[in-house]
Amino acid sequence: MKALFIGGTGTISTAIVKKAVADGWEVWLLNRGNRSDAVPKEVKFITADIYDEADVAKKLEGMTFDVVSEFIGFTVDAVERDYRLFKDKAKQYMFISSASAYNKPAANYVITEGTTLANPHWEYSRNKIACEEFLMKKYREEGFPVTIIRPSHTYDERSVPLGVHGKNGSWQVIKRMQEGKPVIIQGDGSSLWTLTFNSDFAIGYTGLMGNPHAIGEAFQITGDETLTWDQIYKTIADALGVKLNAYHVSAEYLSAVGDKYGYDFEGALLGDKSVSVVFDNSKLKRAVPEMCTHVLFQHGVRKTLEYVLSHPECQKEDPEFDAWCDRVINALEKSKKEI
Repeated sequence: MKALFIGGTGTISTAIVKKAVADGWEVWLLNRGNRSDAVPKEVKFITADIYDEADVAKKLEGMTFDVVSEFIGFTVDAVERDYRLFKDKAKQYMFISSASAYNKPAANYVITEGTTLANPHWEYSRNKIACEEFLMKKYREEGFPVTIIRPSHTYDERSVPLGVHGKNGSWQVIKRMQEGKPVIIQGDGSSLWTLTFNSDFAIGYTGLMGNPHAIGEAFQITGDETLTWDQIYKTIADALGVKLNAYHVSAEYLSAVGDKYGYDFEGALLGDKSVSVVFDNSKLKRAVPEMCTHVLFQHGVRKTLEYVLSHPECQKEDPEFDAWCDRVINALEKSKKEI
C-alpha cells in the first residue's frame, strides 16, 4: 500500500508517518524538504512546494497512491488544487479539518460527528468548514474518495499544551510556573477539555487509511481522557515539581484586552478552548477497534517537559507576553480594590 503525505513533519503528521512506515506502508512525503531528519529513513520524498501546482503536477506524472493525506490545507483554494491534482491519482484523499469547526457552544457538550458545524468566533474554523463542504460536494456528485478527519488538541514532545500563551508558544508560561508567578487560566478553570498525544492520534488515523468504511465519512480523532483546565495546569505544575499559582480570567476579557497586542483569544478561546467539550469516539472505534488512549496526560506531559527542558531550542522566551500577563493581573487586582 502506497501513501503520499502533503507536509508530513508536523505535530500530528510526524507520528502518523512513523506509524504508517512501521505498519508496512510505502510512504512518500511531498514538502520542501526542510525537516527530512524528523521521519524514518524508509520515507521517500517529492521535494516541491505544494502551492506551485504546475511543478507538483509535473513531478507526480505517472504516479498513483492508495492514500493521499493533506495536513497543511487551510483554505478552499488549497483543497480545490488538491482535487485537480489527485482526482485521478488517489483511491482515498484524507483531509485534516478541525474539531474547532463544531458549533461554539454546541447544543450538547458531548460532541459527535453529527454535531453542527459553525464557528462565529474563528475564521480558521470557518475556512475548515468550507473545505469540508467543497470536498463532500465532490464526493456526492463525482465520487471523489474523501475522508474528513477532525482532530482536537493534539500535542507531542516539543510543546506543552496550554490554553493561554503568547506568540512564541508555551515556554514563557512554563517559566512563570518555575518562578512562582501567577499563570493565567481562561474562565474559572472548570471547563472540560481533551488532550491527545500524537502517537495515540496516529493509531486512529492509520486505521482509517485504506479503510473502505472511511470513504465519504467524517471522523473525530481524540483520546478518551477528559480533564478540566485547572487539572491540566495542575498536572503540568506537578510534573515540574512546583506549586501552581493559578489566576483565572474570563475568556471574554482576555479576548478584549489581547486583541491590540495581536493575541487572537477570541478564536483560540471563545471559538475553541473555553468551551467544554467531551468527544464521543464510538464511530471511530467501530471503524478502528484498536483505537484507545495509551498515553494519559500525566505521562504525556512528563515526556514533553523532559524533552523541552533538555532542548534549548524549545525554550523560546517571550518577554512581551510575560509583561502582558503581569499587566492583565495587576489591572484586575487594582479594579478589585477600587470597586
